[in-house]
Amino acid sequence: MNTRVGWPDVAKGLCIILVVLWHVVTKHAIDVPGAGPVTDAWATLNAQLLPLRMPLFFLISGMFAGRAVLAPDGTSWRRRAGRLLSVYVIWVLIQTAVLALAPDFDTARATDGWELLAQLTISPTNLWYLLALAAYLGIARLTRELPTAFVLPVAFAVASFAAAGLLPDLGNLWQVVQNLIFFLAGLRLRDPVVRFAASTGMLRALALAAAFAGATAVVGVLGMRAWPGVWPVLAGVAVACGVAVCALIDRHAPVLARPLRWIGQRTLPIYVLHMIPLALIDQALRASGWRAIPVVEAIAPVVLTAVVIALCLALHAALIRARLGVLFDPLVLWDRLWRGRRDVLPSAYMG
Repeated sequence: MNTRVGWPDVAKGLCIILVVLWHVVTKHAIDVPGAGPVTDAWATLNAQLLPLRMPLFFLISGMFAGRAVLAPDGTSWRRRAGRLLSVYVIWVLIQTAVLALAPDFDTARATDGWELLAQLTISPTNLWYLLALAAYLGIARLTRELPTAFVLPVAFAVASFAAAGLLPDLGNLWQVVQNLIFFLAGLRLRDPVVRFAASTGMLRALALAAAFAGATAVVGVLGMRAWPGVWPVLAGVAVACGVAVCALIDRHAPVLARPLRWIGQRTLPIYVLHMIPLALIDQALRASGWRAIPVVEAIAPVVLTAVVIALCLALHAALIRARLGVLFDPLVLWDRLWRGRRDVLPSAYMG
């Protein structure tokens, strides 16, 4: 896309809010003493959005990866993948250290060197999106000459395999495998997706929302989630619905669109940071003897999601001011070191 349109940032903003909300509910709210049917309803709602959150996120990521993947020399995609892998390693290490302060918080954390090595390689943590995106860039580069009519069906089959629960239980590896198709779809079908978003009206959006809700209900009632091909089809309907709704919000609801676009342009710091304030808040509330009551259960997930996002953005700003932006873009430091090295090397080494 030569001109950046607004709805992809709206979609990214919506997705990162839903990611934080998911973790607020599943890692904090359901474990609060006294939690009851209201919290159960929140958990159920969040579970129904699983086919939307990350698949839509990856579709948007794929749409903006074309220039890096298709660049003739391959430098761009390698730098982007290297940056993502570096950020993943840095924040897995930081989370491992900080989450030791919240031992009762329900999320994966390494307790020895072997577990840490696994989390850095084959058993991704809650930061798995970064590892997945780096891998997807490499796969997209390797398959760039293959026809879309071959690549996407193969990716669909791979997603179906992962969704059927046939992979070994290695953290979030199954999510890494099953979401590849949406990144590749965003990369290879970018122009049709853009046209679809531009031509979407209220009727189409409502029809897709109804189709998503109906399909989700059928899959849930019949227990079809692991049936071959069901999950990627359901996620495809969810993604189409998400694109349509976000396009409408961007065009017709500026009061919602502006903050969502703003958040959507800041997803990385929210993503890598949000588990830390959430874990520390959870630990503090546990220590205070906090108990849930229905009225609080109804609003607490929304309030806590907003608080966690605000804390992430404030912490990110503070780290940038402290000249620690390298935590979010380690290649900046590498570039500085390399430029300094080139300044002192003999010319024969500069190729």
